[in-house]
This record gives sequence, C-alpha cells and structure tokens, in this order.
Amino acid sequence: MSILNAIILGLVQGIAEFLPISSSGHLSVLQNLFHMSTAEEGHLFFDVLLHLGTLISILIVYRSDIVQMFREVVLAFQGRGLQTGKGKNRRPLPMARFVVMIVIATLPLVLMLPIKDKIEELYYHTFAIGLFFLLTGCILYISDRMPTGERNERTMTALDALLIGLCQCVALIPGISRSGVTITAGMSRGMDRDFAVKFSFLMSVPAVAGSALLTLIDAFKAGIDASLIPAYLIGTVIATITGVFAIRLVRRITASGRFGSFCYYCWGAGTLTLILSLIF
Repeated sequence: MSILNAIILGLVQGIAEFLPISSSGHLSVLQNLFHMSTAEEGHLFFDVLLHLGTLISILIVYRSDIVQMFREVVLAFQGRGLQTGKGKNRRPLPMARFVVMIVIATLPLVLMLPIKDKIEELYYHTFAIGLFFLLTGCILYISDRMPTGERNERTMTALDALLIGLCQCVALIPGISRSGVTITAGMSRGMDRDFAVKFSFLMSVPAVAGSALLTLIDAFKAGIDASLIPAYLIGTVIATITGVFAIRLVRRITASGRFGSFCYYCWGAGTLTLILSLIF
C-alpha cells in the first residue's frame, strides 16, 4: 500500500464515517472495484486503525461531555443511584443517565454476533451495496420532515435508546449509513436535533471499540507487515483530522434542518455504484 493510497482511504473513512453516506459502503466499493486495499492483502490491521482514528475524533469533539459522563458515573456509584446528595439537596445526574441509555442502545449489537460472518460477506457484493446506498437516501429524505423535538439526556427513555440501538444493528450492512439511520431514528423519537447527533456519535464509541478489538485479533492472526506501518499511521491521522471536521459539519447542518440533503448524494452514489458493478 502506498502513502497516497493510505491518505485517500483515511479521507474516505474520516468523512464518510460521520456524514450520513456510509463509510463501510464507500470503502467496500473502493476495495472491490479499484482494489485499493483488502483484508486478503494483509491490510486488516489498517482497517482497525482507521476506525480507531475516527473513534479518537469523537473523543476530541465531545471531550467535555465524556469528562462529565465519567464524573457523574463515579457520583452515581458513590450515591448508589442516578441522583446525588441527600434530602432537599438531591439532584439528578443527567450524564450518568446518558451512559445508561448508551449501554441500552449497545445491547442489541450482541444479537448480531452470530451472523457477523454473513454480514461481512455483503462487503464483497457491490451491486447490493449500491441498493443499500439508495435505501439510505430514502431514509435521509424523510429525516428533515420530522417535527423538531425536545428530548435530551434528561428526558429520553429506555425505549428510545433500544430502538435507536436496533437501527445501529441494521447499519452494520455496508451502504446503510450508521449516522444516517440513528440520527433519523433519534429525531423520529422526538429528540432535539443536536442531541440526536450527540447520542448517535457517542453511542458508537463502545460499538466501534468492541468491533476494533475483535478485528484486531483477526489482524494479528493474519499477520502485520511492519514496513507498511508508516503509511497506516498517516492514513489514521488523516482519518482523525477529517473526522473532527465531519462531526462539526454534521452538527451544523442538522441544526439548520438540512440533514436530509445528503439523500441526493446517496442516490447518486447508489446509482453510480450499480452501474460500475455491472461494468467491472
């Protein structure tokens, strides 16, 4: 793998991971049609690093929220509940409650482990990925037509978290945007738009970390070419930097009520992918 190749894949991962256009779909198309990188060629370790790069992006953008979550979880354990203090001084711990909601949203992913191999097979079916791009476009098209909600970490329910978690499971399919379906699901449940974005990205942290750990084990089994590590690291840094900008862009666009505008890109990408899959 060349450094240019690593930079391109880092850009794609960093941008597409957070914009509602499916990073897995884009990376699979690049791999299948242009042979830029494949696990069989020994680049499984690079795939892990790219996802860790975008994970770091989330930690950077939401660092103040994460620190507050950690503090309130500690207080919750000390006070044995989601409130702290005694008597009239008791007050809620909304960010500790937020952590509980993230845990609930992550639980459905456990159900997907038995069919993990079947889902991964879809990564090599470019025509199917094109169809899933089109489906993502349809989901995004209806997102801006959702009424503006007010639910946040204080008022969202366990059912909200569970339903959004189920949508995250569907987004394991390449071509289905994780951010697209989970943010849309959040808005459909009456969440404040900015909070829907925050919940979508922060709930991905345990999922991405867990997936990276499992893939890392496979990567070590497949073997790692030490000579390619410099290129891998450059691609990872690029993914992290572009990921930070992509998260901020999504927040700005969603707040302005134009999140669904990405549907046109997904429809175009889906159509082009279908055509290319028939040609190559």
